[in-house]
Amino acid sequence: MTYKEVAHTNGYEFTQGGGYELPTYPFVPPPEIGSGAPARHPIVIVGGGITGLTLACSLARLGVPAILIDEDDTVGVKGASSRGICYTQKSLEIFERLGIYEHIAAKGVQWSVGRTYAGHDEVYSFDLRQQGGYRLSQQPPFINIQQFYIEAFLVDRINALGHVQLRWRNRLTAFEQDEHGALLSIETPAGAYQVRAEHVIDATGSASPLRKWLQVPFDSKRGDDRWCIADVRFTTRPPQERHTWIEAPFNENRAVWQHLMGDDVWRIDYQMAPNADPAYVSREDVVRERLARQFGPEVEVEIVWVGPYAYRSECVHAMRHGRVFFMGDSAKVVSPFGARGGNTGVADADNLAWKLAAVMRGRAAPALLESYGDERLEAARENVRVTNRTARFLRPADGIERTYRNAAIALAKRHAFARPLINTGRMAVANPYTRSRACLYGEGSAAGQSVQNVAFAWADGREGRLNQLLDWAAGDLLLLCFGPLSRADRKRLAGLSATAPLRVVQVVGADDAAQCLEHVRDLKGALRDACQAAAGGWALVRPDAYLAAHGRAVNADLVQAIGLALGLTGVNA
Repeated sequence: MTYKEVAHTNGYEFTQGGGYELPTYPFVPPPEIGSGAPARHPIVIVGGGITGLTLACSLARLGVPAILIDEDDTVGVKGASSRGICYTQKSLEIFERLGIYEHIAAKGVQWSVGRTYAGHDEVYSFDLRQQGGYRLSQQPPFINIQQFYIEAFLVDRINALGHVQLRWRNRLTAFEQDEHGALLSIETPAGAYQVRAEHVIDATGSASPLRKWLQVPFDSKRGDDRWCIADVRFTTRPPQERHTWIEAPFNENRAVWQHLMGDDVWRIDYQMAPNADPAYVSREDVVRERLARQFGPEVEVEIVWVGPYAYRSECVHAMRHGRVFFMGDSAKVVSPFGARGGNTGVADADNLAWKLAAVMRGRAAPALLESYGDERLEAARENVRVTNRTARFLRPADGIERTYRNAAIALAKRHAFARPLINTGRMAVANPYTRSRACLYGEGSAAGQSVQNVAFAWADGREGRLNQLLDWAAGDLLLLCFGPLSRADRKRLAGLSATAPLRVVQVVGADDAAQCLEHVRDLKGALRDACQAAAGGWALVRPDAYLAAHGRAVNADLVQAIGLALGLTGVNA
């Protein structure tokens, strides 16, 4: 198949502003040019956005060789915007494991409180720090930061780690696959070349050429909702809080979003009329007039970037086609409400990386890769479903949908019970996996749930956190045993860890005697809470900080869980 006319990146036709100067990376002629025969690479990642770079960094951290090709020579969108800005606790936990979280925390803006208005009335507010799902982690509920900063941090980290080659200005022009592998044709400024790959990762985004070439079936839905972003830096009277309006009086009773991100830049999203002309609404004088209506005629702003957009939802029917794995926007496209776009791409990458690494290193069976589809397709469908509901609330059809919204707003202004009906975006959380072949589900089991990055004490009293245990496990499964262990249990665990890629850690209280050399102290019970484990039980944690299973006794269930988590059979106790 050859489709040279396909462009790989999304275009922003009507943009303005010059507030950002993106880094550029040098083109280095690949060694394959002029060789005459395709070189072999185990893993080829196509696309250097946040999803592809997260996967590349995860593989590099685990020492797995790969190449990443990208047709551009920079991060972000050339001459354009911040794009994604809200990063969830789960993404921040992943970035900590990858070694870039401190950079993100230093540049970005932490937030947990959101307020929603209809007209001049506050109808809904929340503080994510007061919600149980966020309280245990060492990372905050959210950080707002321009997407290109994260991508640049990932590039620097990948280059520092080695193992993965980043090939800029390398454009995929043709693809074919058979039982022997995939063949990719690539164009560069120095000429064309071909590579063979065992696994190909499509991280090219919503305009994925691979999806078109392979004629991948997917569901799609388009609406007539139109928006226009204004990224601005205030020189007078900056706003103080993150606010959302369902009906903003200064925007003809349409919705408005107001977020602060890095560099003291505010993102203001304005909902437009369905028939709005994107060229007109993004014109500088029109944008300034819109800002003046919201913040007053005397407000002074530097316009950093402006971009109109519409959105659609899409979701593939399967996350894998032969040797190609789809991830991020290549697999699903969602509206931007609730931060479920880039964050779920990061989670896709984190999910697939450890599985690919385990298979490539011979520590798991190839069958494990099928669980990527089980888990991330469930997440993709859920995120499409949730964001479509928000889109319908924000742009209701005439009739029953509009009547429902008007009633919800009216009730929410007067009654607390109605406030959860206000849907301006359900904020993204770590998706649970309820039907994965890699998890062992029992009655009341928390298998398939994400484990937060909680704190504990190392054996010498120093504070540690779950991510450090996962780093120590180096891509193997982590078995946490809570409380005392009998001699028979210790013998069985020693047998398991000798025959499977498994690291065992005993978790004891402040004054309990440790029976294993590898032990930590759970002084406040946070580690046990995060694993939803019973006293005296165990929790099997995967390298992506998801629970594969938990149980009460070191028995056949544990052996079965290890086998499932690795796509293996025949693990001996």
